[in-house]
Amino acid sequence: MKRNTRTPSKSRGRRDESPERSRPQVPAARPPSSTAPSTARTLGEHVALYLTELSAARGASEHTLRAYAKDLAEFVEHATALEITEPALVTARTLRGFLFALDERGLARSSARRKLSAVRSLFGHLLERGVIEQHPGKALRSGKVARALPGTIDASELDHLLACCDLSKPLGRRDRALLEFVYSAGTRAAEAVSLDLRDLDLASGVARVRGKGRKERLVGIGSRARAALEAYLSDPKRPAPTDGRAVFLNARGGRLTTRALGLILDRAALHSGLPKKLHPHLLRHSFATHLLDAGADLKSVQDLLGHAHITTTQIYTHVSIERLHQVYAHSHPRSGHP
Repeated sequence: MKRNTRTPSKSRGRRDESPERSRPQVPAARPPSSTAPSTARTLGEHVALYLTELSAARGASEHTLRAYAKDLAEFVEHATALEITEPALVTARTLRGFLFALDERGLARSSARRKLSAVRSLFGHLLERGVIEQHPGKALRSGKVARALPGTIDASELDHLLACCDLSKPLGRRDRALLEFVYSAGTRAAEAVSLDLRDLDLASGVARVRGKGRKERLVGIGSRARAALEAYLSDPKRPAPTDGRAVFLNARGGRLTTRALGLILDRAALHSGLPKKLHPHLLRHSFATHLLDAGADLKSVQDLLGHAHITTTQIYTHVSIERLHQVYAHSHPRSGHP
């Protein structure tokens, strides 16, 4: 009788519950708050926002932005192939796998380090913004890479190169002024083509240029560069600048681009017959090396180049020492040279 009056067990009651009530209760997802909307963004979206900040807030150059965009796009592609679409899912192992994939492609170690540096910068930015709690590259170590010595041309080669500009033509006079200025002031290509008329003070022999991060500095203009600039700017056949500001113009009056500067140097090198592969930055390398060869102190060269850290400038001291070794080996009677 007692068995007939027993109440149903709790387990039997559970079988009578609806399927909806038997499922584990998961808290409803909270809508993203206005203070932390970034947690819902994908890795690719965070990269796009980071590049926007580099351009707007930090004043990165177009060259830097293109390089960062390319390197970070490669990383996002690598992570997406591993089904990693959120920054919080990226680990040190992910970064090691990225480096391994670059090595498998036969990429130079210096290029791989540059790409890793871009990824580190991205996650440093995300850590500052509170998007991630720990930097995935904090414990990652990468081997040091020996920096290649920058190429240069000597003063006689430079004279031969500049002499190939046809001064009987307006574009030849422009090319001479441009190349003379880049070498005389030791500017980057982007600094030269972005030069405005108001930045030039030919009477004092100085110019104001805008470098990386929109940092301004004063550079010197030698007598030959000043003469070439005066001849170019007073040329009646020089086209009127479309914006009224640019110094170096194309045939239509628009501002020259860094690509155009490279083509101008290629043309001059072709006419000069120099066997070396020339590029605009080689003139900057030559500027720094020639100054050090002539006895300029390293700190002054750093200021003229606009380097943030003197360690960047020190690479040119190695170039000068290497040239001294070559001179010694070929000239000293007891150097051992046959």
